Amino acid sequence: MERKGITREEALKRVQKMNQAFPDALVLNYELLIDSLTLPDIDDRHVLAAAIKTNADLIITNNLKDFPTEYLSSFGIKAKAPDDFLTDIIDLNHDISVQAFKKMVLGKKNPPHNEYEVLDILRNNGLIDTANYLHALI
Repeated sequence: MERKGITREEALKRVQKMNQAFPDALVLNYELLIDSLTLPDIDDRHVLAAAIKTNADLIITNNLKDFPTEYLSSFGIKAKAPDDFLTDIIDLNHDISVQAFKKMVLGKKNPPHNEYEVLDILRNNGLIDTANYLHALI
């Protein structure tokens, strides 16, 4: 399994690091729910099953078409695009958001980037409103 130049070993290594960094984010015992769910793309059912298992309010995805609003609402869940989610987060506290962005920029060392280059990277990855909002704040 190789995707976008990432080997299976590298993917597993990344998953292990995420699980170590955020152990409370690991969802267990959701598999029994999968077969009972109906989504346009059956390969997305595990996402909804994990959200139900954890009583999540939101699923953050660029794949909104495969998470129908009416069906998700029957579980008390909404789907939201990452760009919308991040702009909502920024709106909650401008100062902390700008501090976090600047810290992220400082962490970009291989290769290093300035704030405007990172904003362009965000835009190129579909986070246009997020980048524009941050740009207006810095």
